Amino acid sequence: MTENELSKIIVNVAYQIHTQLGPGLLESVYEEIMHYELVKQGLKVERQKPIPVIWNELKMEIGFRSDLIVENSAIVELKSIETIAPVHPKQLLTYLILTNCKLGLLINFNEPLIKNGITRIVNNL
Repeated sequence: MTENELSKIIVNVAYQIHTQLGPGLLESVYEEIMHYELVKQGLKVERQKPIPVIWNELKMEIGFRSDLIVENSAIVELKSIETIAPVHPKQLLTYLILTNCKLGLLINFNEPLIKNGITRIVNNL
């Protein structure tokens, strides 16, 4: 499955969730439902996976935790906040670089229209 096909599925699931539940819930609620729906579609999804960061000889076992990693190729970073800060897309790009994933989707469910809450970030795609 290509990153574009995967992106389409993830965005579609986010749209369905937002259409039914709307904005205003906790990020953890959207995360659990996204995980459930993506797994239900037969995708391999890891939730809150610890990602190590290696600096020279120093290996930090948990440099960050990814919200969702789908099919070992897409990182989905979920938010339910008033405004995405400029640092959020930069963080996701760093996560992509650290994991060698190609596609990142930053999804903020706290938007009246979910299409305004989705940012696609790519790493050498």
